Amino acid sequence: MRWWNGVTWTEHITPSSPPRPGDENTLAMLCHLGGAFASILVPIIIYLTKKDQSPFIRHHAVEAINFHLTYFIAMIVSVLLILLIVGFFLLLATVGAFLVLTIVASVAAYRGEWYRYPLSIRFIR
Repeated sequence: MRWWNGVTWTEHITPSSPPRPGDENTLAMLCHLGGAFASILVPIIIYLTKKDQSPFIRHHAVEAINFHLTYFIAMIVSVLLILLIVGFFLLLATVGAFLVLTIVASVAAYRGEWYRYPLSIRFIR
């Protein structure tokens, strides 16, 4: 798998790894889905408890935390801009992107794939 840097494909290639146990894939998926249903607490709890045990779970927990923080900032901006009418459309786009990207990330995690959100500020690395 190659990495996309936003402009072009890079020369970085992900080494193939042996399949992970189903529990790792399930916990990685819960990082994304849990954040959608129970705020950012679920990925933070999973991150704090499993970060040293599995690089795969740590990756997905960090991605989910970063995405949920970015989503929170986008929601605040959208609500503030509702007074200018444009915020309503921005709010709809933000919620739509959140739902779609959360589902895509959850499916990728469950399949055992390393996924990065395309519209996310990297607060934690």
